Parts: sequence; structure tokens; C-alpha cells
Amino acid sequence: MDPIQVISLTLGAAWASGINLYAAILVLGYLGLSGDITLPPGLELLANPLVLGAAGLMYAVEFFADKVPGVDSVWDLLHTFVRIPAGAALAAGMSQGLDISQGAEFAAMLVGGGITAASHTAKAGSRVLINTSPEPVSNWSASIAEDLAVVGGLWASLHHPWLFVAVMVLFLLLLIWLLPKLWRGLKGALRSIGSFFSGGASGLRTTSQGETGKDSAERTG
Repeated sequence: MDPIQVISLTLGAAWASGINLYAAILVLGYLGLSGDITLPPGLELLANPLVLGAAGLMYAVEFFADKVPGVDSVWDLLHTFVRIPAGAALAAGMSQGLDISQGAEFAAMLVGGGITAASHTAKAGSRVLINTSPEPVSNWSASIAEDLAVVGGLWASLHHPWLFVAVMVLFLLLLIWLLPKLWRGLKGALRSIGSFFSGGASGLRTTSQGETGKDSAERTG
């Protein structure tokens, strides 16, 4: 592969891992198995049928978990500790296609981990905001769009590397602008959830106190 293709796939693997790690592994493994790309030595195992089978199983689990409001946010929270390290490892492994030094490979791992963390944060944060809507359609639409974006993004990173790198730069700039607004929205959503539960707890305490007073009045009478 050309150096720009390797760089593009390195960025693409990291970005896609933050959205859906198992879909990213399936796409990269399939591309390697079909001969569309030559996977670097460190990533040849992605084309192993056992790895593809495990990734396919976990993708099926995530496919359904990602469609249930609330469950998807818990899933994203748990996968903070899976997607980011895996994305960094995929980026480092993909960069081996450039035959670079260990220092440059470590730098690729750091950059890849940062990109994975950025895309994961954008996905998880937007899902929390979407879940404040009572209807499930927006949740399903977002989940399907994310899966399609992973497949389409990795395909573009291979066949149109310059375009993908340009889009990735725009994505990072947009995310820098969006993160403060996303954070404010998350704080508002969390306050609403906290008010809902605290209001419910207050109602239960008021009812309990009322019943206690009524029982006392009946005993006195």
C-alpha cells in the first residue's frame, strides 16, 4: 500500500474503533482475508477465522444492546476501557505498514488512542442526549447510522485516502467546537435525570409520612 493509504487506514481504524470496535475488526479482517489490503504483520491475526468469529459474535451482541435506550449508554461506559486501548493498538499495528521506527510506532499509538477517545466520546455523549427523548426511533436511527459510518469510513480510508484524511481533520475541528456544547447538554441531561429521581423519592417520602400520620390519627381516635 502507498504511505498515504497506510496513514489513512491508521486514522480510520482508530476513528472507527471508537464508534464500533467489533464492526471495525470485522471490516479490516474481511479486507485482509479477501486480499483487498495487505495487513501488516502485527494485524494479520484480524483475518483469522477465530478472530472474525469472536468479533462477529460481539458485534451481534452490541447490535441489539446499542438499540435499547439506557442500555446503550451503559454499554458505551463499559467499552471506554475496551475501545480506546484497542483503537490505539490497531493504529500502532496498522502503522507498521510504513516500516517505521519504534518511536514513530509509539507516536502512532498515542495519536490513534486520542482519535479513538474522541470518536468514542462523541458517540457516547450524543447517545446520552438522544436517550432523553422518550421515543426509540432516534436511538435506532443513530445506531444504524453509526454502523454504516464505520463500514463506509473504512472503505473510504482505503479507496479515497486523501479525501478521508481531509474529512478526519474536519471531524476533529468540529469535535473541538462541539465538545463544550456537548458537555453542557450532558450536564443538563444529568440534572434532569437527578431531579426526576429525587422528585420520585420525595414523593415516596411524603406518601409514607402521610400514611404514618393517618395511622397515628386512627389509633388516637
